[in-house]
Amino acid sequence: MTTAAPKHKPKMAELSLGQRLAPWMPVLLVPVLVALGAIAIPQTSSWLTLTVSGLAMGMMIFIMASGLTLVFGLMDVINFGHGAFVSIGAFVGVSVLLVLGQMSGAPSLGLNLIALLLAVIGAMAATGAVGWAFEKVIVMPVYGHHLKQILVTMGGLIVVEQLIVVLWGPEEIYITRPESLKGAITFAGAALEKYRLVAVVVGLIVFAAMRFVLRRTKIGLIVRAGVQNGEMVEALGYRLRRVFVGVFIAGSALAGLGGVMWGLYQEVITAHMGNDAMILIFIVVIIGGLGSVEGCFIGALLVGLLQNYVAYIEPKAALISNIALMVLILMWRPMGMIPVVKAK
Repeated sequence: MTTAAPKHKPKMAELSLGQRLAPWMPVLLVPVLVALGAIAIPQTSSWLTLTVSGLAMGMMIFIMASGLTLVFGLMDVINFGHGAFVSIGAFVGVSVLLVLGQMSGAPSLGLNLIALLLAVIGAMAATGAVGWAFEKVIVMPVYGHHLKQILVTMGGLIVVEQLIVVLWGPEEIYITRPESLKGAITFAGAALEKYRLVAVVVGLIVFAAMRFVLRRTKIGLIVRAGVQNGEMVEALGYRLRRVFVGVFIAGSALAGLGGVMWGLYQEVITAHMGNDAMILIFIVVIIGGLGSVEGCFIGALLVGLLQNYVAYIEPKAALISNIALMVLILMWRPMGMIPVVKAK
């Protein structure tokens, strides 16, 4: 007895090439942008220098924005005070480097990296502690009220900025990088700054670590499940409130790390530097997709590369390039490139 052949085709056969590539399109945007940059900038050395600079800038923006996107996605908190943690991290990290001046100024890569590591640890510890207090005092009373969150977190940002002025003074502080991270190396005729190469490596390490924690550990599973359906996670017996606090502290610590890297990148720190960086941070969070570390990573690379390419080709257009990128991305995918939660 023969059976009739199925009337439907396998699902993969029904998908067009465009549909198969659709999930990979956000990832492909980065190499496409790099290729367009190579076409627009025919000098290979200039293109390579700008590409490394764009990647370094993107990595530092990712470090600052990654904590915010998790807080946004998991806790539904619009935290305009996130920039305060960036500023605190920069000032604490630089203060540690000044104390360890002999180590950071020594012509030894090992001593310089130890000094930088201690500065990063100090900055992350300080911003993690401030983040815990910030969540306890300012954020917790306004859960579920977006307008109040915007108002109170913006107020918290202003208060923290004024505290920084009280502790460190109102003047800009110019800093120098550790001795071994000054200068540049030459590759294929291009001058590649040592610090920017280090920033690329640090950004990749942070991204790999976050992805490992979120994808391979139990706490990561709880966080991802909490982003998707917090009520179900609580029904299973997990205390999501503790997870909320832990994620907020981790996000604040990452902002502190980003603040140290960003301050050394610009070689000057101010009390309002975190607030200034919030424009780029929010652009990255929005185009990446709420709660998506991968989307945040891709968005940060796009922002960094585009900023550097456009600034070289047409400096005046660089002021609006990232806004234009956000508009185009949202017209293509209104919820961001890789959203993991629905807009609330």
